[in-house]
Amino acid sequence: MPRDREQDPGLLRDRDPGFLADRKEGLGSGCGNCSGIWDCSGFALGPVTGSGSGERGRTESLYNRPPEPGSGSAMTIRFAPLRIPLERRLQTLGVLQWIFSFLALAQCCLVIFVLLFLTDYWYIAAIYAGWLHLDRETPRSGGRRSAWVRSWAVWRYFRDYFPITLVKTAELDPKHNYLFGFHPHGVLVAGAFGNFCTEATGFSRLFPGLTSYLLMLPFWFKMPFYREYIMCGGLVSSEKKSANYILSQEGGGHVAVLAVGGPPESLDARPGALKLRVLERKGFIKLALKTGAHLVPVFSFGENELFNQVENPPGSRLRAIQDKLQKVMGLAMPLFHARGVFQYNFGLVPFRNPVHTVVGKSIAVERNVSPSREDIEKLHGEYLAQLVALFEENKTKYGIAESSHLELV
Repeated sequence: MPRDREQDPGLLRDRDPGFLADRKEGLGSGCGNCSGIWDCSGFALGPVTGSGSGERGRTESLYNRPPEPGSGSAMTIRFAPLRIPLERRLQTLGVLQWIFSFLALAQCCLVIFVLLFLTDYWYIAAIYAGWLHLDRETPRSGGRRSAWVRSWAVWRYFRDYFPITLVKTAELDPKHNYLFGFHPHGVLVAGAFGNFCTEATGFSRLFPGLTSYLLMLPFWFKMPFYREYIMCGGLVSSEKKSANYILSQEGGGHVAVLAVGGPPESLDARPGALKLRVLERKGFIKLALKTGAHLVPVFSFGENELFNQVENPPGSRLRAIQDKLQKVMGLAMPLFHARGVFQYNFGLVPFRNPVHTVVGKSIAVERNVSPSREDIEKLHGEYLAQLVALFEENKTKYGIAESSHLELV
């Protein structure tokens, strides 16, 4: 990771040290505004001019986002240079593997499972179907994590692509169990995955004695073969039974990580967005009270900067369709886009934008098996106050303007 970024996490993207390094090595003609999300200098078809001021007080180069319609440079295509350091190519490959895992691997596994029934190897699919039935409770009982999978080298390249950094602000006693409230959800919860489903950012080193589990929609654990892969990283079902199992373990040392805003919040994820769906989310508060798990707010700065999203304001036809699909299927369908592999104008590869996941101080919770509404409201208010404080104390370090504040809905 470039030393410049480690020392100055709020470094503006149009001063990406990765680009400066590439330019120094003579890998492209370069230009003063090239952002880290573009890898380095590229070749442009059409004019590219100027820079603007973003909603969150960041300096936004035109290279950071596809040109706006009617801007006069809508036909500009920024191609990647042919010569880019191998390290950066591997970083892109690591992110492609992650994108494929999130968007297509489950479907591929399902197709393979079905096709096996149509071949001479149908008995393999039949045996595995029996295994699925016998093993159906595992995603609700802590999963089946693999230290080997969590330590794969590909996750280090994935981390360095953005890069992703885990920031510790307080000690967490491993004698307790913890419920981490992760904010914001973002489009694909890149920060939550990189920090809590891999060892790339050093979770076990920063928080010795703690074991993290990321809660994921139950739907994905019904996908043959795919479920085995995601459980290796520490992903478990987000069902109440699953979270209760983790947080009720004797001796402490277990962390359940929950993206509190859930899939609906991903529909609001776009650069500059600071809207969090938390005011009506109180189930996790009740769970913490019933299990005595300590609450820890976590804010991932840069999470919403990784993808653009098609405009879908509340009340629009697109948003109505998305909301209906989310209620029926349990899955949100954000229409997101960012950059590509060989050009920087469009595609599903995330922007190279730093993600700093800041873990706040814990809120001590006394176990109460029958919490009243007042108990829940009081703890919920305390949690929100600490979440806002965490954001306000750290926002200027990571490129957010002093005048910007969270919008809680």
